[in-house]
Amino acid sequence: MRAAIYDRYGSPQVLRTEEVPTPQPGAGQVLIKVAATSINLSDWECLRGSPLYARIGGLRAPARRTLGSDIAGWVERVGEGVTRFRHGDEVYGDNLALKGGFAEFAVAPEAALAHKPQELTFAQASTIPQAGAIALQGTDGAADGVRVLVNGGGGGTGSFAIQLAKRCGARVTGVDNARKLDFMRSLGADEVIDYRSEDFTRSAEPYDLILDLVAHRSVFAYRRALALGGRYRCVGGSVSALLRILAIGWIAGRLTRRRIGVLAVREGPTRFEPLADLCVNGDIGIHIDRTFALEELPLALAHVGEGHALGKVVVTPT
Repeated sequence: MRAAIYDRYGSPQVLRTEEVPTPQPGAGQVLIKVAATSINLSDWECLRGSPLYARIGGLRAPARRTLGSDIAGWVERVGEGVTRFRHGDEVYGDNLALKGGFAEFAVAPEAALAHKPQELTFAQASTIPQAGAIALQGTDGAADGVRVLVNGGGGGTGSFAIQLAKRCGARVTGVDNARKLDFMRSLGADEVIDYRSEDFTRSAEPYDLILDLVAHRSVFAYRRALALGGRYRCVGGSVSALLRILAIGWIAGRLTRRRIGVLAVREGPTRFEPLADLCVNGDIGIHIDRTFALEELPLALAHVGEGHALGKVVVTPT
């Protein structure tokens, strides 16, 4: 099969498309003929090996030679003990543990997969698992009158998070680069901020809930941005920022009647299928910025990693 592989951390130029052996499913695993794989920021981080947590399992070289976790496709073969799927089923899921989605075939655990809704295309379904789980859990608590801020609101997870918070009646502020301001408004954001020209942690009116997808500021800046009783949760960002939040965020928050911490994202179909249902019903929109062929993966990853993508980017093997 064709697959995009890499043997060392670096820029998108370290990627190459080659013919490699088709993987075989083990016990409890499913072999998927890939129709579409969406890019997450985690793919960009694992490509570069930065932040340092992206090297877990492979400090000097990548633990998995093929990236891509949010996959959608057809069941080609099932391993021993698999009972929920059979050949030809249309499935999708977050294969974060094994990755391998940027290829013609990928192996995933049965537990990571769900049946794809017939109303969604494979490309649409591939955008949901990881980004949807984060957005759903990160906006938990959004409600009428609640002031919500999404830092990184113009990307894949952020585009879902803004819509989810607005659907709950919250007043939403989206933060991203200037190119994405109009896009965030189209998602329903009441206010938008260009992070290059304005510091959201110095807003005149603090926020009740902050979902930070690109944390890099100090704990005290985040505390300043929160209203009394407010909650800050981050997913991703610099190692130094995450360590500060883990080390002193809880204490700093408790002392000032705020909650500051890292969002421990729970994975699996039960965590992302509720968003898929909302998309099927037309309550939440799926925004695919661009679709790339497998051989164009370096361009696709750069498009996401350099902050150009409006919503999600999808890669197809054909």
